[in-house]
Amino acid sequence: MPSRKGRRWRKPQCLMMLLSLCLLWALGGLAQAASEPELITPDVILQGVPFELSVGGLDEKPDLRLNDQPVILAPGEAGQWNAESLELTQSSNRLVLLDASGQPLLSEELTAIPAWLSLIPAIVAIVLALVFRQVILSLFIGILLGGWILHGMDIRGLVGAFGDSVNVHVLEAASDSEHMSIVLFCLLIGGMVGIISRNGGTQGIAQRISRVIRGRRQAQTSTFLLGLAIFFDDYANALIVGNTMRAITDKMAVSRAKLAYIIDSTAAPVSAIMLISTWIGFQVGLISEAMSNIADWNESAYSVFVSAIPYNAYPLLTLAFVFMTTWLGRDFGPMLRAERQAIDGGGRRTSLSSREAIVEEAEIVTKPNVPIRAFNAIVPMLVLAGITLGGIYATGVAALGPGEHDLKDIFGEGDSFSSMMWGSLTGCIVALLMTQAQRLMSMTETAHYWFEGVKSMLLPITILMMAWALANVNDALQTSDFLVAALGESLNPAWLPAVIFILAGFTAFATGSSWGVMGIMMPLVVPLAWAVLEQNGMAGTAEGMPILYASVASVLAGAVWGDHCSPLADTTLLSAMASGCNLVEHVRTQLPYALLVGAVALVFGNIAVGYGISWWIGLPIGALLLLGVLMLVGRRPEPHTEVATKKAIAE
Repeated sequence: MPSRKGRRWRKPQCLMMLLSLCLLWALGGLAQAASEPELITPDVILQGVPFELSVGGLDEKPDLRLNDQPVILAPGEAGQWNAESLELTQSSNRLVLLDASGQPLLSEELTAIPAWLSLIPAIVAIVLALVFRQVILSLFIGILLGGWILHGMDIRGLVGAFGDSVNVHVLEAASDSEHMSIVLFCLLIGGMVGIISRNGGTQGIAQRISRVIRGRRQAQTSTFLLGLAIFFDDYANALIVGNTMRAITDKMAVSRAKLAYIIDSTAAPVSAIMLISTWIGFQVGLISEAMSNIADWNESAYSVFVSAIPYNAYPLLTLAFVFMTTWLGRDFGPMLRAERQAIDGGGRRTSLSSREAIVEEAEIVTKPNVPIRAFNAIVPMLVLAGITLGGIYATGVAALGPGEHDLKDIFGEGDSFSSMMWGSLTGCIVALLMTQAQRLMSMTETAHYWFEGVKSMLLPITILMMAWALANVNDALQTSDFLVAALGESLNPAWLPAVIFILAGFTAFATGSSWGVMGIMMPLVVPLAWAVLEQNGMAGTAEGMPILYASVASVLAGAVWGDHCSPLADTTLLSAMASGCNLVEHVRTQLPYALLVGAVALVFGNIAVGYGISWWIGLPIGALLLLGVLMLVGRRPEPHTEVATKKAIAE
């Protein structure tokens, strides 16, 4: 009979043995699970659009069959095999993984949807926004429709799409760090504007500029020149120029629609082609990535970007056309009607529809009995610009490391998003301190008006978030991949720049994201252009390099063009917001101008270069044609413009 002491010793021993067996069993199960094969396929597959899939959990090369046809697999990471450039031409397809004896290990049914369905959400959102002028509702319907397509287009899928509209798509847009940087930048800019508007700063600027500006031409031209001066970032450009010039253009009877057009058509174009701006690092990085697989092309990415600037026909011609319309005072189409309404009403109010009541309610005016001092606005704005530029420079130097670097390389590597937030926060603090130091308002009033400025940004930021969410849906539906696949087949080298420009423009129009279009298309377009030129014996030649540079430039130019035409674009939204113009009114009035300049850029920029005509010949001819069209079709808004302007000044 064993003793109690022995039994006490054996119980823990048995327990330890039992735990060890359980642990070994669990580890064996995990090892078995880890070694089990798995098929990794896309959530959405479009008919006729290439896609990728992977097989995981196998050390030896597996036998994979798609519709009884063998699939070519290449080794990837440990235990993973990848298949690229697969295409499905029918809706239902069977994917089978076989073992060494030919017995099926795994099988999966792949469903391919018609590729054109990926365009439906963006097209529906754009059409509804233009027809009914309800932007938020139109964007929501586009998001809901895209989610329904992702969920299989049945009744149960509609319920799932409704839940995902905010819980997934909007939440993903809000959780993106770069998106939130833009949101915070806008909110802080709005708060700063709220302070300097109440403490008499912006009115002081308006009074000083009004002493020099004596008519509508000077007001519009000054807005254009200020847009050129704020070249370092398109977001900062739109917000600073809009909030600075809005009161002045109102006083000169310039419509809010014309102000929004000038802002929108200078912000992105000037930032896109300047040697130092927040766009440069992004573009150069994309070009470098795209060139990495081209062994015979040894040029630096920045050199390619600089060489491509003269081929950016749309941004260059857009800046020229904006100057023509502001200097000559001629307009046509919906813009002419908006200008006439502004002049007839002696200012902006008659140019605003009843749908713009929210914009009116959010407007901030100077606090009564406060001294009007321009430096209360000029100093915070200079601090904003200085800190932003300084931040980009400092982060660029830190990214490049020790050694001597060119200014263009430093700004290309700078962190623009962080720098913009530093600048806007410092601008807010400086505006607050200056207000308190001069005892213009109490701290409670200053905080209240700062928050009033922040609140004025909530509506456009809501629209911005919805537009980003729709862009996420388009990304999930592979809208850009479909457009590239549809137009990226056998191309004549002479038509490369033109096709790329149209493709980038339509994609940006449908998705509302110029940077997204560049990020997707640049790595695809550059190797494609090089391959087409190589097949025709033109790669690296004096005849082929202009086409290659024009192809690189066409991605950027098309993205900016599509943004100018789209109500979903972030720069379009910011320009309308900063100018206090209704979004749909801004798109309606700007669209004829953007289409005209886009058509001229396409013919005398992209097509001309493809057929061997130098850019320094094509661009001047395109500019002269735009001038001729403006002189032929354009009209001055009012024959008695000077009388109306004097009336506005007197008021």
